[in-house]
Amino acid sequence: MSNSKLVIIMANTNPSHREELGAPIFQATVAAAMEYEVDVICTAASGILMKVGEAEKLTIKEGSPKTVYDFIKDAHEAGVKFYSCSPNLELFDMEPGDLIPECEGLVGGAHLIEMVMEDDCEVLTY
Repeated sequence: MSNSKLVIIMANTNPSHREELGAPIFQATVAAAMEYEVDVICTAASGILMKVGEAEKLTIKEGSPKTVYDFIKDAHEAGVKFYSCSPNLELFDMEPGDLIPECEGLVGGAHLIEMVMEDDCEVLTY
């Protein structure tokens, strides 16, 4: 294992297509279980998942008792760090206090570029 950090960017993952939400969160959980450092950046439409109450409304499969928020909590317990892109606050009429407890905080474009340019970092984009 040459790389120790995985950054998953959920930029094109749209919560209105709930079936798109499973793979990035699941893969983040698996990577964390494999002892990689994992950051998930929620930006654009997926940024709404970091707002309290929103991911709790969604399931990946109709009829499933497990919500997207349950998957986020599982990933977080495995060591995944979730971040919201700072423009999401304005986009979704949020304040920092509206973020779920599993969200480590806000990141801007410059921070994101710095993270993905690290030598020991791999990036997956969804």
